[in-house]
Amino acid sequence: MNEQSTIVNKIRDSYCEKPVTKLDELKSLDKKVKRPAMIFAYIFGVIGALVLGTGMCLAMKVIADLMALGIVVGVVGIIMVSINYPIYKQMLKKRKSKYCRKILELSEEIVAE
Repeated sequence: MNEQSTIVNKIRDSYCEKPVTKLDELKSLDKKVKRPAMIFAYIFGVIGALVLGTGMCLAMKVIADLMALGIVVGVVGIIMVSINYPIYKQMLKKRKSKYCRKILELSEEIVAE
């Protein structure tokens, strides 16, 4: 009987609305700060890697006999991949400064409780 009631309570709890706590709000703000920078970094990094790979294929004459173009495209890909992390850090820094006050106030309230 205990196992049944545990399952029933678990299912019932999944349908009940739970109040939003300050900790939930803090986690949400933290995600709001980090998510755009992460999404940009992943997308820009993948594009840079694809450009670099295309340049390598051109330079090694896998796709076509365009070695000079392949070198140029490969260098562009290398530059994109190389600047990805500094751009990510700058975006994250900017977003942290934007939400810093709100996150610090909320975290102080949580710690004070």
